[in-house]
Amino acid sequence: MKHLLYTGAASVALVAGSANAEQITVFGPWIGPDQEHVEVILNAFAEESGHDVRYTGSDSFEQQIQIDAEAGSAPNVSVFPQPALAANLAARGFLTPLADGTADWVKDNYAAGQSWVDLGTYADENGEDRLFGFFYKVDLKSLVWYIPENFEDFGYEVPESMEDLKALTEQMVEDGETPWCIGLGSGGATGWPATDWVEDLMLRTQPPEVYDEWVSNEIPFDDERVVAAIDEFGWFAKNDDFVAGGSGAVGSTDFRDSPKGLFDVPAQCMMHRQASFIPSFFPEGTVVGEDVDFFYFPAYAEKDLGNPVLGAGTLWAITNDSPAAHELIAFLETPEAHELWMARKGFLTPHTGVDLDVFSDPTLRKMNEILLGATTFRFDASDLMPPAVGQGSFWTGMVDFVGGKSAEDVASEIQASWP
Repeated sequence: MKHLLYTGAASVALVAGSANAEQITVFGPWIGPDQEHVEVILNAFAEESGHDVRYTGSDSFEQQIQIDAEAGSAPNVSVFPQPALAANLAARGFLTPLADGTADWVKDNYAAGQSWVDLGTYADENGEDRLFGFFYKVDLKSLVWYIPENFEDFGYEVPESMEDLKALTEQMVEDGETPWCIGLGSGGATGWPATDWVEDLMLRTQPPEVYDEWVSNEIPFDDERVVAAIDEFGWFAKNDDFVAGGSGAVGSTDFRDSPKGLFDVPAQCMMHRQASFIPSFFPEGTVVGEDVDFFYFPAYAEKDLGNPVLGAGTLWAITNDSPAAHELIAFLETPEAHELWMARKGFLTPHTGVDLDVFSDPTLRKMNEILLGATTFRFDASDLMPPAVGQGSFWTGMVDFVGGKSAEDVASEIQASWP
C-alpha cells in the first residue's frame, strides 16, 4: 500500500517492501551503547521505508571515512562528529548536497535554525556554498553545576545574567566561601577546559559573526576582542579568592577531579562550569536534580546578544548518493526520529516540534529546554580550528595564561602558530 512516509524537504512516496527498496549503508563514530541507540532509529526507518539499512560504527571513523571516500567505497550516509572533516570532504567533491528545501526546513524547525544551517553549509569543489550536513544529536556545554542545598543554606539564587553571576561570585567571597572549582588538567590534552570558557565568553561578549571570523582566522587570534574574552576568563580563574586552591591550582588540577570540591563538607567551591557529560565524574550515587543541579551559563544583560549556547554534535551527510539516502535525511526531520532516542539515553535535540515529555531523564529534558531557548548555537571553536591551534597552541596557551602570562602575549603566540 502506497503511503507518504515523511513531509520534510525530501519527502517521498514509498511502497514498503516494494521493488523501490534499497540497501543503504550508514557509517558513524558510535559503538557500544550509542550504537544500540542509533540502530533503534535506523530500524524504525527501515521498517517504515522497506529499505535494508546497515550501520557500522568505528572509533577510527575520521581516518576510515577519508580512506573509503578516496577509494570510491564510501557508505551512503556518514555521521561526522564535527564539521571540519565534512567541510574538507565537501570541498573535494565527496559529499552530495542535501535536498532543496532542507535549509528552509532547518530554519523553521530548529531553535536558532540559521546557526544549524551555517554549521552544515560548506563550499563544494567549485567553491559554491551548499548545505551538506544535517545535525542530529547534539551536546550542550554552557552549563554551571552547583549543590542546591548549599545555595539554600546561604540564600543564593540562580543568576539570570552574567552581571548577576559575577555579583554572586563576589558575594560568595564576602561570605567566606570559594565560588569556583576549575581544573584544566587532561594529560596530553591539558588546557582544553579553558578553551570552552573562552568560547562561551566570546559568544557572550561579541556577536556570533565575530565568533565565526575568529574560528576561521578572518580576525587574528590576537584581535582585541579575543584578548578581551581571554581576560574575561581570567576574571574568574586568575583570582586566588575565586578558585579552590587558588589560581595556581587551576592549571594542575585534573578536570575530572575539579568538580569534586562541590561535594566536600564543607564545600571547597560553590560552582563548576562544565559540559553535560561531567556527571560521569561525580561521586558514585549522585542524583542530578537532587544532590546536584545546573543552570545556564548566562549572557550579559547589557550586551543584548540573546541566549547563545556553546556545544557540539553530530552531522549526517550523504557520502554515496542514492534516493534512500535522501529519504533517511528526511526521516531525521520527523519528531519520531528524535523522540525515539529521547526516550532512551544521551540525546539532545534543537527540534522545536518534539514532545519533551518523551524524555526518559528529567535532567536531559532540562538541558534540552536550555538548548531550545538558544538564540544562537555555535560549535566548539577549538574543534573547528586547525589541529595545530585547536588541539595545540590554544590548549597550551590557556595553561600559560593561568600560569601568569598576559592574554595579549598568549594570544599573539597562538596566532603565530596558525598554519
